[in-house]
Amino acid sequence: MPPRVWVAIGSRERKPSVTTPPLEFVRFSEKMLRLGIEAHSIEGVSVNIYSPAKTVVDLFRYRQSEGRRFSKSPGLNLALEGMKEALRQRKATPAEIARYAIEAGNWKVIQPYLEAMTVNA
Repeated sequence: MPPRVWVAIGSRERKPSVTTPPLEFVRFSEKMLRLGIEAHSIEGVSVNIYSPAKTVVDLFRYRQSEGRRFSKSPGLNLALEGMKEALRQRKATPAEIARYAIEAGNWKVIQPYLEAMTVNA
């Protein structure tokens, strides 16, 4: 399966009909759509990309739909791997992940995993 690019759109926005590259659209509330955006310059073009901590939280938010799409790699495994790598590479701190999880309303889901990964850190 070719890699997909994930694109967040507002809950009321019309989904674009694009076939190449493979895109996966997810709908966010206006609050979640604005939260955690970082501006990066790619080949002279300013591009908005979500921070690694916000991305980890989003992986947990969409873990069930991803579990249905990838039977050999359930969504929870993707979320846990994303959290592990973000922490290992120091791209996100536990505090950042916790802050976005609280804002997103899924702290109770993420908390035990985050505590388990950082207990001996």
